[in-house]
Amino acid sequence: MRPEFLLDNQLCFRLYTASRLVTQVYTPVLSQHGLTYPQYLVLLVLWEKDAQPVNDIAKRLFLETNTVTPLLQRMEKQGILTRKRGEKDARQMIVTLTEKGKDLQDVLLEVPHKVASAVVCKSVNPETVPDLFEKLDGLIEKLSCGAEAPKE
Repeated sequence: MRPEFLLDNQLCFRLYTASRLVTQVYTPVLSQHGLTYPQYLVLLVLWEKDAQPVNDIAKRLFLETNTVTPLLQRMEKQGILTRKRGEKDARQMIVTLTEKGKDLQDVLLEVPHKVASAVVCKSVNPETVPDLFEKLDGLIEKLSCGAEAPKE
């Protein structure tokens, strides 16, 4: 076996596993409110700035619009957001939070704290979190080939 093909030598596997395990921390907290992790990410984007085109949401999440659209459709059925054609450009679909979607920010206030506590308690020294963010942001920026990386 060539060492470059050993699973333990794969950066991608470590990133995938870390992502999956962190997402597992979110699942029980979010499922109590009928939400999935990807839906939570959409909420975070819309809480930062409401009434955004689908394309902007997809770009912010580093996803394709055909991945985001079904997610938004499910959230619309849950009464969390609405999707309407843009007034200036009818080709654009504008996504806006409903009152229920806005109220979820207060309901989910404990989520970042619970997840941070679980991750820090299990694996990360609180003093190293800013360094970890910086390294991950740098990696994301380089891998996205110049696409706008998320800012804290």
